[in-house]
Amino acid sequence: MGRASKFALYAAALVGAVALIWLAWQYYPANLPPQQLGCQPNCAQADLVGYNLARADLNRINLTTARLDGANLSQSTLLMATLIGAVLRDANLTEADLSNAVLDRADFRYAKLNRAILRSATLREADLRDADLTGADLRVANLSGALLDRAVLANASLVDANLTNAVLRRTDLRNANLRGAVLRNADLRGADLAGADLAGADLMGARLPQEFFWDSLDNTES
Repeated sequence: MGRASKFALYAAALVGAVALIWLAWQYYPANLPPQQLGCQPNCAQADLVGYNLARADLNRINLTTARLDGANLSQSTLLMATLIGAVLRDANLTEADLSNAVLDRADFRYAKLNRAILRSATLREADLRDADLTGADLRVANLSGALLDRAVLANASLVDANLTNAVLRRTDLRNANLRGAVLRNADLRGADLAGADLAGADLMGARLPQEFFWDSLDNTES
């Protein structure tokens, strides 16, 4: 093979390698989930709209009033994180762990919280309208004054949760575990409570679905 032919072959190989590197740069690094954010632990008011934070370690992070609309936080850990007034509209928090997190007045409208862990989390006056919390763990969570209109809480665990003054109009609570939950003055009009366990629940002053039968509550306690 002549010198010119060898040079052409090397040049073609080099161009091909550069093209592969460029493609990898375009389609890989931007989509790889970061393990942490550069602003940690204090990311208050951060603009993280659309960020991919799947499986990220965000424990104890401060995201007060941060914007996380449409962000991917699936399987991330936010233990004892602070998200007061944060906006997580249409965010994906599937199987995320937010145990003991402070989420007061956070906006979770249309968010996906399937199988999310929110044990002992504080969600006072949080907006969870139209959110999907199927199979979520909300044991001992504080949801007082929260808006849960049309939210899906089927098969969710709300054992000993505080839902005082919460709005659950047309909420899907099928097969939810509400044992020992406090629902004082909660608005449950139009909610679907089929198969829900309300044994020991405090329903003082609650506005219940028209088809709700106290007999079914008595049966769960027997």
